[in-house]
Amino acid sequence: MDIQTRLRFLALTIILTLTACGTVPDAATPTLASVTQTSAPPTATPVPLAVMVNGEGVTLAEFNAELARFQTAQDTLGKTVSAEEAEQRVLDDLINQVLLAQGARDAGYTLEDTEFQARLEALTENAGGGEALSTWLANHGYTDESFRQSLKRAIESAWMRDKIISSLPSTADQVHVQQILLYNEETADEVKSKLEAGADFGELASAYDPRTSGELSWFPQGYLLEAKIEEAAFALDVGQVSDVIATDIGFHLIMVLERDAQRPLSPDASLALQDQALKDWLQKQREQSTIKLLL
Repeated sequence: MDIQTRLRFLALTIILTLTACGTVPDAATPTLASVTQTSAPPTATPVPLAVMVNGEGVTLAEFNAELARFQTAQDTLGKTVSAEEAEQRVLDDLINQVLLAQGARDAGYTLEDTEFQARLEALTENAGGGEALSTWLANHGYTDESFRQSLKRAIESAWMRDKIISSLPSTADQVHVQQILLYNEETADEVKSKLEAGADFGELASAYDPRTSGELSWFPQGYLLEAKIEEAAFALDVGQVSDVIATDIGFHLIMVLERDAQRPLSPDASLALQDQALKDWLQKQREQSTIKLLL
């Protein structure tokens, strides 16, 4: 699941740190008949936290509520996720959203009351009215306060996400690649020898893959899941054939058909690069942040 999909609304409430540190001012000495002894107000119990991100806390209650929502969603989709994996994914999502929200505030973004109210009214209307929204919130473990805080952080983090991806170019250096995919090394070596002897790459690609003829189409750096193939493709000249490349799915021979230094990105490639940009930004923020796990 990509990171933009996983950055969904999270139930995050305001952390209130209460301390009893004052003293009662002196008053006029009362008569004995009016004296009443009272104990000092108790010190507030600290709210249990799941994690602290640069001094901003996520409560244990928030974490548990989001974990329950995540597990319900997985059950609805018919997916099985271990308890350990579910906890880690929810924790990562919470930390990521806090980091993005903090980034927005650091960049000068301020969520005005009018904007927040407009977003809330739009959500209410889309939900079918206030009663329908209240029912949805109750069914998903939100209180009014936790949902408002969750919505606030979601808006802030979305602003920062859009700022990050808006800086990406709409074009990129791309290669057009064709491949021959084989499932044992011996056959791959034999095909490589045929190519070196003058066999036509396209004809062999069609012979081993009649459906697609080994077409990998155009792609930029940072797009393919198989980094070895991508690295080899961008190291080749147009018309050049790679050595045999071993991956988990087989043995590849690739040929660069074309190269364009300023080719417009396809929608799919654009989304992949946006996702990578978000991952890179979040990784950098994590390295520079103080994150304290308290679970």
